[in-house]
Amino acid sequence: MISQELCQTILAMHRNGLAIRQIAQQLKLSRNTVREVVRGSREEPAPIAVPLQPLVDLLPELYRHCRGNAVRIQEVLHLEHGLEVPYSTLTRLIRQESLRKQPQRVGEYHFAPGEEMQHDTSPHRVMLGGTQVTAHCATLVLAYSRRLFACYFPVFTRFEAKIFLSEALRFMQGACSRCVIDNSSVIVASGSGTEARIAAEMDAFAATLGFAFMAHAVGRPQRKGRVERPFHYIEHNFLAGRSFADWDELNAELLRWCRDGANQKVKRVLGTTPEAAYLMERPHLTALPENFPPVFQIEHRVVDLEGCITLERNRYSAPDRLIGKRVDVYKHDRQVRIFFQGRQVAEYRRLVGQRDGRVILPEHHRELPRRPSATTPSEEERLLTGMDAALDDYLIQIKSRAHGRGVVRMRRLLALKRTYPPEPFMAAIRTAREYGLFDLARLERMILKQVAGDIFALEVDA
Repeated sequence: MISQELCQTILAMHRNGLAIRQIAQQLKLSRNTVREVVRGSREEPAPIAVPLQPLVDLLPELYRHCRGNAVRIQEVLHLEHGLEVPYSTLTRLIRQESLRKQPQRVGEYHFAPGEEMQHDTSPHRVMLGGTQVTAHCATLVLAYSRRLFACYFPVFTRFEAKIFLSEALRFMQGACSRCVIDNSSVIVASGSGTEARIAAEMDAFAATLGFAFMAHAVGRPQRKGRVERPFHYIEHNFLAGRSFADWDELNAELLRWCRDGANQKVKRVLGTTPEAAYLMERPHLTALPENFPPVFQIEHRVVDLEGCITLERNRYSAPDRLIGKRVDVYKHDRQVRIFFQGRQVAEYRRLVGQRDGRVILPEHHRELPRRPSATTPSEEERLLTGMDAALDDYLIQIKSRAHGRGVVRMRRLLALKRTYPPEPFMAAIRTAREYGLFDLARLERMILKQVAGDIFALEVDA
């Protein structure tokens, strides 16, 4: 490959009338090389056969439809419009039409020890109990030492945010004066950036622990770049090739990975490990209060007819005496406690990441009275059975033709037995059994015919 200056020299000598042999001898080049340069100067580049104005008219809509992907725009132009556009020409037109913003230089941030910490969340796909679920990864990073703490949650609300920040600051053994966050509604109530208004409960929680929240400007995620980078590291290092039995195992393994892995890795920008840099930053952190405030959320529930309350689509039992009563449910990170009129009546381990679970304490529910089984003999049947084989067989026939245990018919048959003498009663039973008569009204008329002259005084014609 010869330089551009040498090509210009060859062309100038050729225009002055020198032969190719003479040029090659003077410049100590091969004649073929000189010929290629001379021939190349005579070949004019072929103009692009693409009409640019129709292409320019199509670009804004195609750019929006293809989400700014120039390769996809090139494919659509070929497939749908029959235009063969070189990639370099296409990108040049995109820049000329100002469809793609020019990259802007970003700032570089330096922080003093204990000046700032950064917090953010990101959804990850995690293998949990043999099923792939979406878990919210929450992280906190000290901006100076880059010490990392992370934890996973099934959902991430303000309650989980307070739990996470409490655990993170215990891990850090202190807090920086400022915590930079994004503009999500978990912590920010309204506004964004410098105009953001922090939710009152989160602002009070931060003041209790000695720091304040600050939201970065919209579209400037690099302002909290310290906490943005670890998400890719966690997803492609910690989660890679790992599966977990439950949420407790997931977070225990992640804590061990943070302590023994991520915080022990030498950072090029630090020249040391985050753990070593943390030892220099720790004296500058704001000390946590001696009486660390517990994080809990109070819910109000009414004990239903099954003697249970429902919390997060899981059911927890309450004593039977509280059915229909209003109780206070204290939801902690790991426990659920039920109070009635200021007194604790039950405490459970909280079901995290589950749905339709049930926790029932046997002492809460007394055994319910059960209706007799349809196969259990009734009291009337027991009183009629065992007196006579014909009567026993007749009872079996009546029971087989009745619904359930045949209590109503047995009760009427017992009433007939108690009302009339045994001999007429049994005689009528044998006759009815012989002819298959199971209508008790007809049975009673048969008994009356048997006892007509014995019980009733009948008039005899003279």
